[in-house]
Amino acid sequence: MRLLIAPIAVVLLTTAMMSGVRADDISAAINVLRAVQPGAVDSAAARDAVRELTTGGSQALLPLLRGFRDATPLTVNWLRNAFEQIADAETKAGRKLPQQELEAFVRDQNQSPFARRLVYETLKRSDAGIEDRLIPDMLLDASPEFRRDAVALLIKEASAIPDAAKATPLYRRAFSGAVHEDQVKTIAEALRKHNEVVDIQKHFGFLPQWSIVGPFDNKDGKGFAVACGPELDVNASKAPDLQAEYDGQTDKVRWRPIATTDDYGVVDIAKQIENYKGSLMYATTIWTSNRDQQAEIRLGTPNSWKLWVNGKLVFEREEYHRSSQLDQYRVPVTLKAGSNTLLFKICQNEQTQDWAQRYQYQIRICNSTGSALLPSTSTARSDARSGVQQ
Repeated sequence: MRLLIAPIAVVLLTTAMMSGVRADDISAAINVLRAVQPGAVDSAAARDAVRELTTGGSQALLPLLRGFRDATPLTVNWLRNAFEQIADAETKAGRKLPQQELEAFVRDQNQSPFARRLVYETLKRSDAGIEDRLIPDMLLDASPEFRRDAVALLIKEASAIPDAAKATPLYRRAFSGAVHEDQVKTIAEALRKHNEVVDIQKHFGFLPQWSIVGPFDNKDGKGFAVACGPELDVNASKAPDLQAEYDGQTDKVRWRPIATTDDYGVVDIAKQIENYKGSLMYATTIWTSNRDQQAEIRLGTPNSWKLWVNGKLVFEREEYHRSSQLDQYRVPVTLKAGSNTLLFKICQNEQTQDWAQRYQYQIRICNSTGSALLPSTSTARSDARSGVQQ
């Protein structure tokens, strides 16, 4: 009996040791890819790491996929290459991929959205039923791409129902998860057709209420780099004084309230105030947060601009009259608990062409999926004069 036990123990021990070495090799190869730098210096090591991962077969898939988290675009390319080589090799050899484990990975919202989508598309090639199993539960997913799929299924289902009373709840449900402009427009149009109230501004988290001051001089485009009026206050670590009076482009200027009812939060200076050519304006508002949190400020404008949050310049762009669209710019910010002051500088040049007359902006606050973050209502009040958002 002892003679039988010893060889079996040796085999088990050897297998365990080999598995441990293989796991270490896989981990080391992934670390090589995560450390790769631009240029040709690391290319040879990266290629060796990919070969090491492909020899690991399907057991390398999940560690490799977890390596996508917080990876650089260059690392993502190498990891994707390794994943696709492994998946293709396993398929050609007639071996099945670990379906259950990979589906669990797709469901895990803590993983890289890109990696989750890569796995989903790979599995879908041989399993059309995966869409029905996974997508309906992804209406509020951390990945905008998966949310889009879930919303599309609900729109399709709702549009096939002739009875508005029965279709409306489906459209409402789709609306709750929609973060893409085209889908929101489709849903809003369907709901409004049946006399349903739809608040697109609130859904996207647009900031409709501001205090604005100007015009200040921007002749020959010189004003973009010049601090004047409220910008001087910010540079002195002061909040904008809404009672202040400044030397403007041609006369004294004071703050005034401005608000928009546009569905997509467009504040149109040219239409609501005046299209001052060769000028710049400042707009400010307060956004109240119930906690410290990470957020994105997304904006669209055809004009040059700068944005400060709580006195810190977070982004700027000196370019005039390029196309403007929803979420044209995405600026990651940290919002503090309580009042957060936004100061926006927008510059107009002196071009006279018809296509160069727009003087406007739209700004919203959301999370990384594009879902609106709404201001706290415990301390915020609806007051267009003070620029406080409700």
